[in-house]
Amino acid sequence: MDIQLFKLNEDIENCREEMVRMASETSFANSLVIETSMRLDSLLNKYHLLKNSCEH
Repeated sequence: MDIQLFKLNEDIENCREEMVRMASETSFANSLVIETSMRLDSLLNKYHLLKNSCEH
């Protein structure tokens, strides 16, 4: 796996864990949880874009 993909994958897992932890302590409607969810979406989009560009 490409180093950038590996790093992004780590960032995605860390962000996901953070989001789940925060949501369990507050709620999924909490503004910080929503911000973290949006950051996770962005990381996932970057991962898929990079992965697709590496395959071509």
